Amino acid sequence: MAEQLVNEFTVNRPIEEAWPLITDLERIAPCLPGAELQEIEGDDYRGVVKVKLGAISSQFKGEAHFTDRDDEQFRAVIKAAGRDTGGRGNASAEITAQAESLSPTSTRVVVRTDLHITGKVAQFGRGIMADVSAKIMAQFADNLNEMLDQETLSSAAPDSSTNNSGSEPATSESGESVNEGGAADDDGHAPQIRKVDGPAKDPIDLMEVGGSSVVKRAAPALLALLILLLILRRRRS
Repeated sequence: MAEQLVNEFTVNRPIEEAWPLITDLERIAPCLPGAELQEIEGDDYRGVVKVKLGAISSQFKGEAHFTDRDDEQFRAVIKAAGRDTGGRGNASAEITAQAESLSPTSTRVVVRTDLHITGKVAQFGRGIMADVSAKIMAQFADNLNEMLDQETLSSAAPDSSTNNSGSEPATSESGESVNEGGAADDDGHAPQIRKVDGPAKDPIDLMEVGGSSVVKRAAPALLALLILLLILRRRRS
């Protein structure tokens, strides 16, 4: 199944501040419902997206990377691909983000996604993906702006903590610098794959997010199941 999705959201920051944030995948990943960034290798970002529909849960494991980024025109293109760890399907997407200034304090971002899904995960077909993606994008924007507001409050508050260790970088017993992302190798370089130790995320609940759209798509299957049960019961009687 192939579908093009168009969504937009607003960041409560001027475009010069919003754009570096929007293109910092590590920083904004926690704002996306159901997504967990697990590791970074060069320009590749790897993680999982958890989804559930009622009692059925799926987990997509995949990676994403920038294929184009124009900081002057505030445009970026991301390629992403993932597979259901339960073997129920695959997904790939090309995501284009275009930012524009709405005001001196706000930025609008339009996100166009060319989505391709195969396997059982595509059973709900088109239409529901647009509804769900729009609501997920709205949640993402709320989480992002809430994160920014909290950071603003934290930076404005006086810092009464005392750092007893000073500002010197951490060192090993031999005096070598050690990267916080992992132990230094024999040459003193940080490992190429950096693990991201983020909080565990709850899966996206499609029934909760999609609401009536999911129910409408699931209704024919539920009706067919009900008819089948009635037929079996009559045969037994």
